[in-house]
Amino acid sequence: MHNLPQQTVLFPDLFSKPISVSFSKEHLSSNGGSLLLKAADRSMGLTRAIAETFLDERQPEKIRHEILDLTRQRIFSLASGYPDCNDADQLKQDPILKLLCGRAPITGDDLGSQPTLSRLENSATRGQLLSMSSRVAEVILRRQAQRRQGQRCPRRIIIDLDPTCDPTYGAQQMTLFNGYYDTWCYLPLVLTVSFDGERRKYPIAAILRPGTIKRKEVKGTLSVLRRVIPTLRRLFPSARLYFRADAEFAKPWLLKYLEEEDITYAISIASNSVLKELSSDRMKQARNISCILDESVTLHGEGIYQAGSWPHPRRLAYKAEVLVKDGDRRDNARYVVTNLPGNYGPQGIFTFYYGHSVMENTIKDLKNDLALDRTSCCSFAANQLRLIWSLAAFTLMHSLQEHIDDRELAKATMHTLRARLLKIAVLVRESTRRIVCSFTAHHPWSAIWLRCALSLGAASG
Repeated sequence: MHNLPQQTVLFPDLFSKPISVSFSKEHLSSNGGSLLLKAADRSMGLTRAIAETFLDERQPEKIRHEILDLTRQRIFSLASGYPDCNDADQLKQDPILKLLCGRAPITGDDLGSQPTLSRLENSATRGQLLSMSSRVAEVILRRQAQRRQGQRCPRRIIIDLDPTCDPTYGAQQMTLFNGYYDTWCYLPLVLTVSFDGERRKYPIAAILRPGTIKRKEVKGTLSVLRRVIPTLRRLFPSARLYFRADAEFAKPWLLKYLEEEDITYAISIASNSVLKELSSDRMKQARNISCILDESVTLHGEGIYQAGSWPHPRRLAYKAEVLVKDGDRRDNARYVVTNLPGNYGPQGIFTFYYGHSVMENTIKDLKNDLALDRTSCCSFAANQLRLIWSLAAFTLMHSLQEHIDDRELAKATMHTLRARLLKIAVLVRESTRRIVCSFTAHHPWSAIWLRCALSLGAASG
């Protein structure tokens, strides 16, 4: 670093002995463990697939930072815990980030600055973003297909779709006031897939949407499904496709599309007077049992229901539930429209549908740890690109978890994974023949890091 503080700080009486603090001129970094990200990206080809969708119209003789380098800088920085473009001004000389972007850690040129990264984000066109989203989904799904080679092919793939509120505080394009959330916001749409009985969900698409959505349409839903479903069927030809979503997506055109595509679905549906009448007998029974036992009671049932906008009746499962808390009782009826086969009873339908709730944890990881909600650009297209950056960083972190043999870390949040495996102090030395990264031998998770590195293709020295 060129501008290191020269002053030494002394705490003479804060601890049992005087403490002297100074900044070393050695080439140190706190991102030593992020070397694993480069190994994960090499096996997937994710950052290259994203970079290839950009059209570089810059004058070749004036180019200092290739599109691939800038793409990697942005995604690796996000995964390492630096979500803002502004961070680049302080990190462009970081030896590990330079190494991840293919530059010599000490003698190599600095990485891109904040203005350079901002110009890249604002250069993306709608066509490039659509192509980028498709390629990201393709890379993630192909990776999962390769992981499962030689094993039993997945028999079912479950697609989960869920919106999330992204509050905005500036003059971003298409940010609108949402009465339900009582704030100005975007409403991104996140799509995940899961395989067979696995609880892990793989986000493969993140679509930015305006802050309000018309009641009769759910923007982005069909477009993303039409891109993803052919890829799923090509890579997993023997798998049955399932779809789950909440009541926002119980639209006649979506149900028709899923049935035409032979996709099994379970979608929540909002209550109305007809549905209340359909479940009234079970609800009365649940109330009577709750009064006798003085505890919460849940009963299930099913019937045939046809909304006014539906061309034909459909199967409907309902839950008649009475909740008791602190002496108060309240009804909690829920309804799910489905075409699940007959061997799924009403309770089985709800058990299947409630697997959708795990989406909340996935979205929480994306927002809290990978900055999915850092949509502070003025341009709507630039903010969509930021969603793709976050999705790519999350995918690389997810890939690390797949190579970890520690049970706790294999299911930890992205924040915990980053703190234990990526944020490691390292001393970097560079010679004409090699680059040496020296970690402390006292790192608590060094053994796990080494095994993960070997699993990602490192050679034992």
